[in-house]
Amino acid sequence: MSGPAEPREGLTLRSRRGEVARTWWSRRFVQVLESLGMGDRLESGRACARSGQVLSLSLSTSVVVSLVQGSQPQPHRARIGIRSFTGAEWERIERALAERALYAAKLLAGEMPPEIEDLFARLGLQLFPRTGYELTMDCTCPDWQVPCKHLAATCHLLAESFDADPFEILSWRGRTRDDLLDRLRELRGDPGGTAGLDTAEPDAVQPAGTPPLADRVDAFWESPGTPPAVTSVPRRPDALLDQLDPLPFSVDGRSVTDLLRPAYRLLGDS
Repeated sequence: MSGPAEPREGLTLRSRRGEVARTWWSRRFVQVLESLGMGDRLESGRACARSGQVLSLSLSTSVVVSLVQGSQPQPHRARIGIRSFTGAEWERIERALAERALYAAKLLAGEMPPEIEDLFARLGLQLFPRTGYELTMDCTCPDWQVPCKHLAATCHLLAESFDADPFEILSWRGRTRDDLLDRLRELRGDPGGTAGLDTAEPDAVQPAGTPPLADRVDAFWESPGTPPAVTSVPRRPDALLDQLDPLPFSVDGRSVTDLLRPAYRLLGDS
């Protein structure tokens, strides 16, 4: 076949033309890829991502896995890996973040504070990769170039997911939103979060008309009654199957993985 098979439930980029990344932190991720000589491949991957060929995207500690429809009936599995920070490194990061509540406040408002890169640098760490040795990429397609267009399409959808929720960058490095916030509350040592609370710039991350942060410290670390809506890349309940190597047998000509998908989707809907 000359073109891709028809996607079943393809994801598509929200951006319909031009650049994909909208925020400084997702642009930084794309800039890293371009600096590694991936610019031309990213161009071809952008068209692939906009045409709905990416069927699923799953992010977990250290690895992003996607299924991308190519010209063959069976989609290709693309994987992008990065080193997660160790437990000792995360302990240092969390202590540094806990010293200033403003970092967590901005993250909760859907913004990655630019100063966070300096925080990581002071700890001798890097939030974003700087060399190709810090990223691993592979795809089941026969293209020998890295990244292939399937990996490049995955990179664009990953950048958009970073746009929607900056916590996903930290999750990729080893700490989910809930785990990180729970740890910060623990480090601060009291429910009100008053120890070391930096109120020098409280209005920078508050909607107009809300009380100053200094007047509501007792509720700062509590979950809001109605969390803000965040648009992120849809996750299919059967995406876990995409992280497994293809099983070496079939039933009546159908792969066992495909036979298991309806059950996973039913469990996800229940």
